[in-house]
Amino acid sequence: MSLIWTIIIGFLAGLVARAVLPGRQSLGIIWTTLLGIVGSVIATYIGQALGWYAAGTGAGFIASVVGAIIVLVIYGMVAKRA
Repeated sequence: MSLIWTIIIGFLAGLVARAVLPGRQSLGIIWTTLLGIVGSVIATYIGQALGWYAAGTGAGFIASVVGAIIVLVIYGMVAKRA
C-alpha cells in the first residue's frame, strides 16, 4: 500500500510543480508522476542530510513539490541544450 501512496503523492506533487513553474512543459502523465516521485526522493534525501527528517521518514507534500520543482528546472535546462 505504501508504493501506491508514493505514486499518488508523486503524481500530485508533479502536477503542482508543473502548475507553479511558469512556462510550458511537454510532459505526459507518466513523466509527471516520475517527476513528483524523484522530487520527493530528492527532498527526503536532502532533508535527512540536513537533519530535518529522521532516518526512515519521508518528506512531506510541500517538500516533495519543492523537490519536483528543482527536478523540473534541471530538466528544462537540459532539454534546452539538447
